[in-house]
Amino acid sequence: MDANSAQGKSNARGRALVDYIAGARKRRFPPEVVNEAKRALLDILGVSIGAIDEAPVAAVRAAAESWNATGNALIFLGRRTTPALAALVNGTMAHAMDYDDSHPNGAGHPSAVCWPTALALAGTPGLNEQTILAAFITGSEVMGKLGGGGMPGVGRTLQRRGFHPTSIFGRVGAAAVASVILDLTESQISSALGVAATTAGGLVGSFGTHGKPFHAGKAGMDGILAAQLAANGFVAASHLYEIDDGLLKAIIQDGQVEVPPLDFESRWEILGNGFKPYASCRATHASIQLARELAPAVKGRKIARVHARVHPHALVTEIDAKTPLEGKFSTRFCIALGLRDYRLVASDFSDAAMADPAVTELLPLIELEAVPGQHNYTAYMDVYLESGERLHAGVERCLGHPDNPLSWEDLKVKFEGLVEPVLGAAKAAELYRGAHDFERPGSLQRLMRMLENGARDFRAAAAPRTLAQQAS
Repeated sequence: MDANSAQGKSNARGRALVDYIAGARKRRFPPEVVNEAKRALLDILGVSIGAIDEAPVAAVRAAAESWNATGNALIFLGRRTTPALAALVNGTMAHAMDYDDSHPNGAGHPSAVCWPTALALAGTPGLNEQTILAAFITGSEVMGKLGGGGMPGVGRTLQRRGFHPTSIFGRVGAAAVASVILDLTESQISSALGVAATTAGGLVGSFGTHGKPFHAGKAGMDGILAAQLAANGFVAASHLYEIDDGLLKAIIQDGQVEVPPLDFESRWEILGNGFKPYASCRATHASIQLARELAPAVKGRKIARVHARVHPHALVTEIDAKTPLEGKFSTRFCIALGLRDYRLVASDFSDAAMADPAVTELLPLIELEAVPGQHNYTAYMDVYLESGERLHAGVERCLGHPDNPLSWEDLKVKFEGLVEPVLGAAKAAELYRGAHDFERPGSLQRLMRMLENGARDFRAAAAPRTLAQQAS
């Protein structure tokens, strides 16, 4: 019995998802789409390797390794295990610094789920670069279509109601990735999607804790599990993606949401991807850009008040930050860092920055005004000096928006800043070339070998540090 006959319910949207995923291996992707997939790969490798020492990564990696599961899936810079556990750790790494790319229309962080899922399955027999690219792009498109729609759409509505879109739709994206790589039948894909839907969850209340990056890792793990269950005959509901009788109805029970059409022909979601120049929640970025723009003008001068007009979503994730991790979700704290000329790269979210008097004295002076209808990539800022002078700045599309994108060179600089301290300049350059030229035959094996060799280097470098710490 397959999922369709088991349910006997309308499943037009579910059917559209199955058809799209089932056709992935034969689909021809435009060069610009493949280019964005490679840029996303580079960015995910950088932010993952840069997060190797982050606390949530250490905890999740230790738990996964304690299972002593055998397999050929590689934990980045770590040991080999089963694909599901590798996706759990690597997805957590990818999202640990909140420095990974994001979907401007609200679907969350597709690359932090879909690339770790795809690479966790890199040992699948017969897998090549074209198939793994097709799998990643397909999963990313599925997440973007289901969770998009902008402020009145699905993802933003879920966030306002306390749910994290990366966690909700990440499972679906990961299940799509795994279904393509494992070459599931249409009936199996339908069941894999049903499992993904029924395991969906993840709360905005976790923001500022280790729970948020765990959302990405657990989504990848559950997506692989869903596909493996389906491949082994597990039957799940096929109607859970219908608007009136499924996942959305269960979570947004009053129906107050504008659900975008499930149209895979009109545009590529991946071409609207947004890469991050700052290591913080995307909701803070437009304000950060303005604060950094005004920093030279306010240096050495006394600030009386700061007024920032922000998009409403910026207040959904606003936190009274007490820790560096919480600071990534506080627009007020990020503005203060920017006005004090911090670059807001990963190393700037530190205990030292949290205690910097030049930063803390600004916090009570910053007023955030949420402007209904204002885009999440737009902000305006007025800084009032004690001298009576007013400084103004505004941005319509902040850096990293698809209409104001980071270039390959920008991404390379970001990548080098994250990877070179861990692996050294030579290996960082080699890994960069592996991602940049990923569509070339043999690139997948070379990339995974570099990550494996890097794991040996990392373990060798880590051992003396551990001994020194024990000796002290």
